[in-house]
Amino acid sequence: MRKAVILRAFALAAIMSPYGGEDIVADHVGTYGTNVYQTYGTSGQFTFEFDGDELFYVDLGKKETVWRLPEFNNITMFEIQSALKNIVMSKRNLDILIKNSNFTPATNEIPEVAVFPKSSMVLGIPNTLICQVDNIFPPVINITWFYNGHFVAEGVAETTFYPKSDHSFLKFSYLTFLPSSEDFYDCRVEHWGLEEPLVKHWEPEIPTATSELTETVVCALGLAMGLVGIMVGTVLILRVRCLGSASRRRRAM
Repeated sequence: MRKAVILRAFALAAIMSPYGGEDIVADHVGTYGTNVYQTYGTSGQFTFEFDGDELFYVDLGKKETVWRLPEFNNITMFEIQSALKNIVMSKRNLDILIKNSNFTPATNEIPEVAVFPKSSMVLGIPNTLICQVDNIFPPVINITWFYNGHFVAEGVAETTFYPKSDHSFLKFSYLTFLPSSEDFYDCRVEHWGLEEPLVKHWEPEIPTATSELTETVVCALGLAMGLVGIMVGTVLILRVRCLGSASRRRRAM
């Protein structure tokens, strides 16, 4: 695929948040083996994965290592300076790839979005909504939450970009919420592969309560069907016995 070979430098247009947030601009993205780096203006990250799973990433703005699972930090460690050196080398290799490809731009992919609760939903019990955004390329995106049509800033968390084998990326956004039958939520995604923001709607699916009258009618119908079945079965048994007796009498004559 073209993006797998190029993974070009990006001079990207600004993506504004719905309420006038800062621009998100990607300068470069590159992948070499299991090391992936990506930058956004003055900040960014360096990701290290093994066998298709992310082990950690280095936040270039905060200059700290963030392990995907805290337990990994007890097994090994990673020097941030190593990530910075690898990024310098990766950018140099990327510049060579760009020149060899005649600056051919990669294609903006259309992201795929799904919204679902983290656990089985029970009204009044705290839960977490997950907005999963797949097939992201390039890895620059805005994900925002809305509660009953209003922008939500609190209780929101995001993962880093998870690189995939096809050189696209996966990202998750989380929103803590208290399930209620009267509320609804929207996950809004902005990306260069979309002509307009993609909004994924979600609201609790509350099963319709069955009335006592309906339950009584259902029970009565079930009982009636059972009685009819017994009567039909009895008639068939008696008929078979009568036919058998008549057959034996004919043979005895």
